[in-house]
Amino acid sequence: MPSWSYGWEGKLYYGTAGAQASTELTNAKDVTVNGEGADADVTTKACGGFKLTAMGLIDASIDFDMVWDITDAAFSTLQNAWLNRTPIAFAALLDGHGLDADCAVMKFSKNEPVGDVITASVSVKPTRSSRAPQVI
Repeated sequence: MPSWSYGWEGKLYYGTAGAQASTELTNAKDVTVNGEGADADVTTKACGGFKLTAMGLIDASIDFDMVWDITDAAFSTLQNAWLNRTPIAFAALLDGHGLDADCAVMKFSKNEPVGDVITASVSVKPTRSSRAPQVI
């Protein structure tokens, strides 16, 4: 068995904020799980004239596209979470490992390409809740 995986093997889950996401979101494609450390300045007088940096807070997001389908339960749930500014549990997992957090839907954009189906570009980011974001 190879040590790598195909993109279609990853799973997205959503659910009620405050609990681990458990409903699979199957209407998603081109998923990207982003993680970037913010710069924290740790420069001191002993730095030898160099600015010293350490990794600060982690800025994480999950970005993906989904077919614009108003009859799809996941589509409606995400659109409503975006419109109403309500958090939603979200997890992006491969073999049970990945990012798990209550998230705010930060982006819900409609794409209307001439030669393809209408899609929504979605971005979710961890938000304040009773559950701290975690990598499981």
